[in-house]
Amino acid sequence: MPQPGLWRKKLLFRTSRASTPRQSRSKMRWLPQVELCVMAVSLKVNGAVHSVPAEPDTALLYVLRNDLGLNAAKFGCGLGQCGACTVLVDGAPVRSCITPIGALGQSEITTLEGLGTVERPHPLQAAFIAEQAAQCGYCSNGMIMTAKALLDRTPQPTEAQVKKALAANLCRCGTHNRIVRAVLRAAEAQAKMNGRT
Repeated sequence: MPQPGLWRKKLLFRTSRASTPRQSRSKMRWLPQVELCVMAVSLKVNGAVHSVPAEPDTALLYVLRNDLGLNAAKFGCGLGQCGACTVLVDGAPVRSCITPIGALGQSEITTLEGLGTVERPHPLQAAFIAEQAAQCGYCSNGMIMTAKALLDRTPQPTEAQVKKALAANLCRCGTHNRIVRAVLRAAEAQAKMNGRT
């Protein structure tokens, strides 16, 4: 019995060449049914559970952008080397272009859209705006998500710690100095919000 989420297809096989339509029908037989599996994978993204019809080896980036409409994570290199596609999985930065959704299980996935809103931006988003840390903006998603993981682990990092954390994220426009200032500014803002200064 077919399971929900699966679809079936029958294939015809012609046993010999027939000269008339009537002969053609009599010379055909049904092959065994072939089941093509398109599984529904459940993902928890930004606090909401989504069921997406995708193969388990589908890259998380494609599901986020194509199925869920979350476009902050960008396709940069497709090899997990540039960082433009970075999201947080259980608080850790992960390259979504090389992460298969089948490996995520019940993990909590956080994208840039899940950090703040236009009305109430996350301190990192506000700091990036204040420091004008984005030139073209293509790398901003990866920089902010990686910085978020850093600030969660190390609420008041040094400049060296920020540079080390962001070293694997590429910015072709060369705004690294402004990005580092933005992360340090966000750390100060969070410390004030939490009453640490």
